[in-house]
Amino acid sequence: MSDHLKTERLILRPWTETDAESLYEYAKSPEVGPVAGWPAHTSVENSREIIRTVFSEENVYAVCLKEDNKAIGCAAITIGEKSNLHLPETEGEIGYWIGVPFWGQGLIPEAVRELIRYGFEELKLEKLWCGYFEGNNKSKRAQEKCGFHYDHTNKDLHWELMNDIRTEHVTCLTRKEWEEA
Repeated sequence: MSDHLKTERLILRPWTETDAESLYEYAKSPEVGPVAGWPAHTSVENSREIIRTVFSEENVYAVCLKEDNKAIGCAAITIGEKSNLHLPETEGEIGYWIGVPFWGQGLIPEAVRELIRYGFEELKLEKLWCGYFEGNNKSKRAQEKCGFHYDHTNKDLHWELMNDIRTEHVTCLTRKEWEEA
C-alpha cells in the first residue's frame, strides 16, 4: 500500500486530524457534497469526525496541491465488498470531490488518472468503476476524460447518506482498456 501518490501538481496522501479546518472549508459548500451523495459538513468537529471514521479507511487520500500540501479535496479507491457497488475483490470503485475554488482546473482528472495507475499497477485490480448522479455533469466529464465508459444506470436508488432517491450512472474501465490506451 502506498502512503503518498504524486502527480505533476498534486500529492495524494492519507488524511490527518489536522486537515479538519481545511476539509470543513471546502466540504461545507452546498455545491460539493449533496451532488456527490453526502451532506455538507456542519462544523470543523463534524469534519474531524469524518476524517476519523470515513477517511481513515485504506486508499482514501487527501488531494493536496504540491505547493502547500493543504487538503482541498478527496480521492479514493474502495475495493470489493466495501464499495457502494458490492464488487468482487479484484475490482475497485473510484470516488472523488474537490473544493469549489479548484473546479475547472483539471485537478480531479489528474488525481483520478494516478488512482487508476495505482489501482491497476500496484493493487493489481482487473476493473475500476466510477459513478455519478443524474445532473452531475462535472463528474461525468471527469470520468470520460480518464477513459471510463458508460456501463449501466441504477434508477430510483435510495441513497442512505442523503435519505433521498436518485439515479446513478455507472462507468467502468478494465485493465486491458487502460493498457491499450
